[in-house]
Amino acid sequence: MAEDEDDELETVVAGAVTMLTLTVAFGLMFAGVPYFWVAFPVGFGGLLPMALAATRRYRRRRDGDSRPASDEDDALATLRERYARGDLTDAEFERQVERLLETEDSATARERVDHEREAE
Repeated sequence: MAEDEDDELETVVAGAVTMLTLTVAFGLMFAGVPYFWVAFPVGFGGLLPMALAATRRYRRRRDGDSRPASDEDDALATLRERYARGDLTDAEFERQVERLLETEDSATARERVDHEREAE
């Protein structure tokens, strides 16, 4: 049920941004502004994606979910952090990212990384 409410919230936000964009664009057109068309890319290409991202972020914060969207994102974030700290060389980082992408799920990727650590 909560997921339906979240989808409904995103639908309402998307509808509101759409109506705002159309109102501004057509208002500018009727006012005789020659560059009224700029409202379309700004509204639909900028404002709409930002509003939907803010809605999703609000939902995650409301639900107390601070982790990335998926386990694959989490595993990749861990690899990036290790690389940034200098724990991995360029070649090691690239090899582990390739293996992560080759595996079907992050659990298999983590097992491979743990196995490699033990082998070293």
